[in-house]
Amino acid sequence: MAEAFARILGGEFVEAYSAGSQPSGKVNPNAVEAMRELGYDLMSHGSKSLDELPDVVFDFAATMGCGDACPVVQAKRRADWSIPDPKHLPPNEFRVVRDLIREKVRVTLDELGVPQIVT
Repeated sequence: MAEAFARILGGEFVEAYSAGSQPSGKVNPNAVEAMRELGYDLMSHGSKSLDELPDVVFDFAATMGCGDACPVVQAKRRADWSIPDPKHLPPNEFRVVRDLIREKVRVTLDELGVPQIVT
């Protein structure tokens, strides 16, 4: 969801990627539904491995509550957003996490000086 929000809000000014240490290969159906509620279609997206990320130094990398098990991704700036994993949450709690991710992305884009598309 963070990748989608970064691409949606940052438009042409953002190149965003998301990846995990143990990807399932498909996007969580709850994430697809939560984003659909906002008018975004994630049906063609898939979960990706960290090995699939470009071998570059990113301007920014966010980790989400991985604590000591965070993978190393080269970035000029980084933050651990300490966002709960919504994988098994009921829809109403999943939406809360979705909205938290959207707000974190908005704030980060603002801090990086990226113009944002109003949605």
